[in-house]
Amino acid sequence: MSATNFYDVADRLKDILLANDFVNTVTYGNIDKVATGKSSIYPLSHFVVNSTRLKHNTYIFNITLACMDIIDQTNELQGDKFLGNSNEMDILNTQLGVITDAINKFRVNTLGRNGYQLVGEPVTEQFVHRFEDDVAGWDVTFDVEVLQNIKTCG
Repeated sequence: MSATNFYDVADRLKDILLANDFVNTVTYGNIDKVATGKSSIYPLSHFVVNSTRLKHNTYIFNITLACMDIIDQTNELQGDKFLGNSNEMDILNTQLGVITDAINKFRVNTLGRNGYQLVGEPVTEQFVHRFEDDVAGWDVTFDVEVLQNIKTCG
């Protein structure tokens, strides 16, 4: 694949995420409109391109990806105080795996061979009890450099 524009990067990330068993829905854009009212099909991955740096022959897209699932709380007393009475740790485990898989697939590519590559080392940050849907998961912000296909005259 020769990633050369915004659509190529967005489609590649969407395809990677949908291929993961722990993702049912992939969305793009304003997150506040996605994770509200329990209308989304979880687990859900959501991304947005925050900015784009224009280099001579490449773009560097700065992307934030959030991978999440609904917290399932039970009122039953659990014998294991460490795990508690919800699936919060299960969600953190599976959704960190989703992010790791996506980042690693970008990491193994090179500009020369594939037309895109990961830049730098992303840092993930967990969240719990976020949004109206009461979800838990991880955010990661990362940079992907891609070749441009814009022909400049002159």
